[in-house]
Amino acid sequence: MDLLNTLVDKGLRRELPSREEALAVLATSDDELLDVVAAAGKVRRQWFGRRVKLNYLVNLKSGLCPEDCSYCSQRLGSKAEILKYTWLKPEEASKAAAAGVAGGAKRVCLVASGRGPTDRDVDRVSETIGAIKEQNEGVEVCACLGLLSDGQAERLRGAGADAYNHNLNTSESTYGEITSTHTYADRVDTVQKAHAAGLSACSGLIAGMGETDEDLVDVAYSLRELDPDSVPVNFLIPFEGTPLAKEWNLTPQRCLRILAMVRFVCPDVEVRIAGGREVHLRSMQPLALHLANSIFLGDYLTSEGQAGQADLDMIADAGFEVEGADQVTLPQHRAGGVCGSEASEAEACGSAADACGSGGGCGSHTAPEPAEASEARTDLVTVRRRGAGTDLAPNA
Repeated sequence: MDLLNTLVDKGLRRELPSREEALAVLATSDDELLDVVAAAGKVRRQWFGRRVKLNYLVNLKSGLCPEDCSYCSQRLGSKAEILKYTWLKPEEASKAAAAGVAGGAKRVCLVASGRGPTDRDVDRVSETIGAIKEQNEGVEVCACLGLLSDGQAERLRGAGADAYNHNLNTSESTYGEITSTHTYADRVDTVQKAHAAGLSACSGLIAGMGETDEDLVDVAYSLRELDPDSVPVNFLIPFEGTPLAKEWNLTPQRCLRILAMVRFVCPDVEVRIAGGREVHLRSMQPLALHLANSIFLGDYLTSEGQAGQADLDMIADAGFEVEGADQVTLPQHRAGGVCGSEASEAEACGSAADACGSGGGCGSHTAPEPAEASEARTDLVTVRRRGAGTDLAPNA
């Protein structure tokens, strides 16, 4: 179709699509879905070939967060029965990270719940970064610690951090509906602090919180403007005990359209399928590899993912290859300015027009009706009970 040909041409030139075109991708029909995936796949292959970068999460501090983000199982007032523990010791975190690296991960993402780190927390994480890099030569480390104060990004960079993750999550116009304890502007400020310190910026979104198509396009365009090297696309994991426990708005087909739209808007950045891929993409996960060039290996912060070996088998069976430690993730025109290395949650780095394109006819551009759900889907959402913070081996 003309829309997809136009989007492919723009993606190969790194040209921003119009908002009407981005919305039209989200409005395409199921009959057109494979055409959408094939078109976005051409852009993905132009900039990243058939490589898939593996990233591994280590939850340094779980639960006990004073913020009220509605989507989060670690939020203030959450009744989700997740693991709760205070800071892992550097050697504990390094051991957890080593499991991910052994499984093929080239980046370790260190995440801690909370509004933002104290200076003592930055010291603690700096020690952890040192321990991980000492034990795992060549590994990249991304920190995700919440809102940063002046000077903290520079200290993390000095300690050896390669990247910093802080997601925008949703559009600026609707951000206040999901969080009241900090602002959208606070999040933008932290991403800019990471950039200014020479860290590779990682910032993405969460889909499935009841947002409209316009919201999704808004946040994708905001991310394009912020210019992170990595854009994680999370799909809401509706934890029992959180305000969004009954928000089951996503289908595998919608997830693929969202990933395709983000790829067209951010053609030459690392697009990562992040939290919720197993829950919402399910058997369609291999198709998503034609859109994204990065995934998390194994488990997430507070939920379990599919077995690490299953991730590796999926990549191989779909005709892709795991990106090696000696391969540069980003295209040359981007990689040269990223702290001398390639750049990339999260769970742990991509909105809005009201005109219709030629891609699937005019849709309402509103979120689909929530699926009927009288209770949380515990058959699809499994709370993490292994790895960091437990005595059980991690999944990697």
